[in-house]
Amino acid sequence: MKKRILLGLAMAFVFAGCSGKDEEVAEFNKPALYWYQKIANSISQGNMDKADAYYISLKSEHMRSLLMPTTMMMLSHAHINKEEYLLANYYLDEYNKRYGEGDSREYTDFMKLKASFLGVKDVYKDQKLIMDSIASSKVYIYRYPGSAYAPLVNTMLIRLHMSQYLLNENIAALYDRTDKPNAAKIYREKNKGSVVEMADITAPEKGIIGMVFD
Repeated sequence: MKKRILLGLAMAFVFAGCSGKDEEVAEFNKPALYWYQKIANSISQGNMDKADAYYISLKSEHMRSLLMPTTMMMLSHAHINKEEYLLANYYLDEYNKRYGEGDSREYTDFMKLKASFLGVKDVYKDQKLIMDSIASSKVYIYRYPGSAYAPLVNTMLIRLHMSQYLLNENIAALYDRTDKPNAAKIYREKNKGSVVEMADITAPEKGIIGMVFD
């Protein structure tokens, strides 16, 4: 997955370098601040392809720049705002690899959870993402029990459990309608150990997942 993201970033750099009347000649050997401003301007214009391409230039020419951590966080937030959660997680992973040993790790781990949580678009297609997000949320609460983000993580976790419960119930109901009681029983058995019950769930109009951050 990360290799595909890196390839996508590299391609974005190539295309961004080849597009535009003023960018026919590829730019290089620029100060870190120059690339940082290019990234910020591209984000403000909503052009994330160019922002990603400029990041590659900043990283290749100024990997140790003090502007790198700020840039990574800026890009991760921008991709979340664009609902590009895989790319957001890419930058958060990059940040954690280089700068995630201190207090900032609590925040970046929360942002990764948020990106994964918001990445659930279809409970039928994103079953693995739901399960992975539940597991990651539990790890976060264990690792950072006094975190300021713990209430939000707990809320996300409950919503994920609700989604999983509704998914199992809907599949069971489908088997009921197709006269397959044994299959329906299997999915209802999965819900017996759930932390939520059907009585706790009111199906929202917008869907359980994204409403936490609305």
